Amino acid sequence: MANGGPVQHGYPHLETVRAAITALYRRLSRDTIETFSASVAPADVAFCDTDDLHLGAQRVAREIVRHFRLPDARLIVGFREMTHAANVELAAGPEYFVELNDRFRTHRRDIGAALAHEVAHVYLHRLGLAFPGTAENEILTDTATAYLGAGWLLLDAYREDGVSSQKLGYLTPEEFGYVLAKRALLFQEDPSVWFTSPQAYTAYVKGMARARQDEQQPPLTGAGWAGRRRYAHDRRHASGAPPAAPYAFTPDSGGRLGVTFPCPTCHQRIRVPVRGRVRARCGLCRTVLECDT
Repeated sequence: MANGGPVQHGYPHLETVRAAITALYRRLSRDTIETFSASVAPADVAFCDTDDLHLGAQRVAREIVRHFRLPDARLIVGFREMTHAANVELAAGPEYFVELNDRFRTHRRDIGAALAHEVAHVYLHRLGLAFPGTAENEILTDTATAYLGAGWLLLDAYREDGVSSQKLGYLTPEEFGYVLAKRALLFQEDPSVWFTSPQAYTAYVKGMARARQDEQQPPLTGAGWAGRRRYAHDRRHASGAPPAAPYAFTPDSGGRLGVTFPCPTCHQRIRVPVRGRVRARCGLCRTVLECDT
């Protein structure tokens, strides 16, 4: 939790974020991900200063548990002085003890954001889905929280001005915006209408621009003129993976040239033959892609 300190910006964890999205599709399937098409509603996790602290925290926790479809999970929420925003004890269940930073006693509107990340930890723990290394696993958790409909709360908790700052989670604001944008493009959802933080809105707009770039890379037909020209040059001199290009050329067993590239939805790599206009279907997320190879 950045509390008054510097907030990191940009996309330093982008490859891990993309790997996390792929891992979600591999573990859950497209059908299961589509059951999360509705995000957590703002009214369900609203928390005002007149609400009882502990009863309100338990109420919000139940709503987020319900969102993640963990009907038998019970969160016991407490508060203590700590460095991080929150911590959850990942035991066998069904009871999970969550500790929230004492800061949330007076910043109650962000309790939902902190709990969303911790409930996502429980969800991934029950799935048996984890990345090696603490930092990578936290990025996976942030990504899952956002992609499955609760992470807009984490981005909305980001606030920064000339004298103070607050950010929850391990992703940068722009990376949260990127994951939320990937979700928005999948479900035709606009989470920006729920933001109370103007900085969150700015980060989401930047993330959306980055997410749209994924749909504008050759050999996809949505690629721009410059990308298409570069792709044509690389195809004429096909020799593996061109520097800095997301695609790579490889011959099959019969010597016929093919191109591999990441699916713009799930980032699983797809291979199609190099033969002009091709319609491809991602075997993982089932997205149909129009390509010009």
